[in-house]
Amino acid sequence: MKKAHQILISTINLILLLGFQGRGCAGDPFRNKNPHKIDAKTEAAFEELFHQGNYAAAKVELSQAVKNRDSDPLAYAMSASLAYTDGDYENVNLYAQKTLETAQKMKQSDTLRSYLYTGVGYFLQGSYIFKTEGPIAAITKLQLVFQNLEAAEDLSPDDPELNLIKGYLELLLAVNLPFSSPQKAIERFQKYAAPSYLVDRGIAMAYRDLKQYDKSLEFLDKSIAQSPNNPELFYLKGQVLRIRGLQDSNSFYLEQSLGYFDKANQKRDQLPKSLLIPLDHDRQAASDEIKQLKDKKS
Repeated sequence: MKKAHQILISTINLILLLGFQGRGCAGDPFRNKNPHKIDAKTEAAFEELFHQGNYAAAKVELSQAVKNRDSDPLAYAMSASLAYTDGDYENVNLYAQKTLETAQKMKQSDTLRSYLYTGVGYFLQGSYIFKTEGPIAAITKLQLVFQNLEAAEDLSPDDPELNLIKGYLELLLAVNLPFSSPQKAIERFQKYAAPSYLVDRGIAMAYRDLKQYDKSLEFLDKSIAQSPNNPELFYLKGQVLRIRGLQDSNSFYLEQSLGYFDKANQKRDQLPKSLLIPLDHDRQAASDEIKQLKDKKS
């Protein structure tokens, strides 16, 4: 049961804090062919939050997006994500309900995304319950999440938006559960999910958790090449470099990690407080670890 609780915690953090990134066409950040209708304000918020890593600008765009009576469920899901990041759990619950309501209203016009964001809405409700009632109560929501994701998969098993969201869950489970196949989960994620820089980021995190740090850095570099202004990616690479340096007591990797922490800090005004605290901690820890290695050699 403890393992299940840890997986739930990690899943909530992964889905809510990473969000759904990308850039496609016609306002659809997931599909290059046959785009679905996503309104301009939602797409703009999406771009600011996840491609640029600018939380403040995203909040401005989202405040306009949710005023539209025909708002996309993605707008409410992102609003819940920001509320979760800020520790505003009552608004997580509010926007989770709005996500569910708008997703269910679009069942005739876009059945695939209706099922998909009904699943996301239940996931957001689960995150609220987790914070207010504890992990055991929240686990029951996961059944509803997977039921709706499976219904979406029955309609379009190769859909990139579906495979992005479902793929993150599958990767997390594959990495953390025994007798699973992380490589198969990675291969499916890489083949069907989009956009590619978020796929590369997810794979990088999977390899990090598998302690394959060189592979993690390889996929992080691919993600950064496609999204070069996102400070969260710099922070993530700094984390992996620091772990790599500690693994081999190698000051070269630790010094590189400092450089990426500093790059993230250059855009710290874009990041929420919940990310600034661990960023500052990791930066100071890496600096201390470099000094300790140098003292040992002297």
